[in-house]
Amino acid sequence: MPKVSVIIPCYNMGAFIDETVDSVLTSTYKDYEIVIANDGSTDEYTNQLLADYKKPNTKVIQSVNLGLPGARNTATNNSSGKYILPLDADDKISPGYIADAVEYLDTHPNAGIVYCDAEYFGEQTGPYSLPEYSIEEMLKRSLIFCSAFCRREDYDAIGGWNTKMEYFYEDWDFWLSIIERGRDVYKIPKTHFYYRIRGGSITRTRDFNERIKKELRKLYLNHLNLYAQHFQDPLSLWQEKERMKASYEDQMKWIYNTADYKLGSKVLTPLRKMKSLFTK
Repeated sequence: MPKVSVIIPCYNMGAFIDETVDSVLTSTYKDYEIVIANDGSTDEYTNQLLADYKKPNTKVIQSVNLGLPGARNTATNNSSGKYILPLDADDKISPGYIADAVEYLDTHPNAGIVYCDAEYFGEQTGPYSLPEYSIEEMLKRSLIFCSAFCRREDYDAIGGWNTKMEYFYEDWDFWLSIIERGRDVYKIPKTHFYYRIRGGSITRTRDFNERIKKELRKLYLNHLNLYAQHFQDPLSLWQEKERMKASYEDQMKWIYNTADYKLGSKVLTPLRKMKSLFTK
């Protein structure tokens, strides 16, 4: 029985999945398995690739399309590791991620979530900046990306990823469910995770924004007791948002009134006018 299960949901990601799997296969820690859930892919290349996929320590589970949370559950339910690492089919990990995470989880029995520093790659590169973890900040916004380690016993206790959550809020919901069990959170101070940036980002229409509001409401209601422990009422969250907004506006006013900004504006104004003449 492997110590770690790397679970990879895959929907039409055949063009990237070899790179993702190979990043796991280069791990310095070797007691792991890779379980891919082909989530009802419609792409012919993906289906052909995964129909007879022969990579070491890797197996593929074929299923109808269940969506990201359901595909993660399918892969996890067909795995056997003590620790679980979800990894999307177009992302990568470093050779040392599994080793560092296992060492920490083995020596800290109450650790429930272990993650790390991260970087972007693909169409955008650079640090994937995340604020320092605190439960108060975690309740306001998700501070943990999808590829963090958790324990199988916690996965079993909470019933996996919530298939009623959408638009990537399933990760935030999942981590909060583990935190509700009294588990500790630890961030490895090393860059071990690489998040691919691809084209075709979601257009934020009014309808999309309304759906996001519904997801946030579902998340809040799913963890009502946890929110109540740290915020007396929803008004405290709203007041915090208003304070942050006011602070941001004050900072912008200060910037606009600085000598450097005013000088830059004077220099750029005639240049913009010249540009407009030549581009008409």
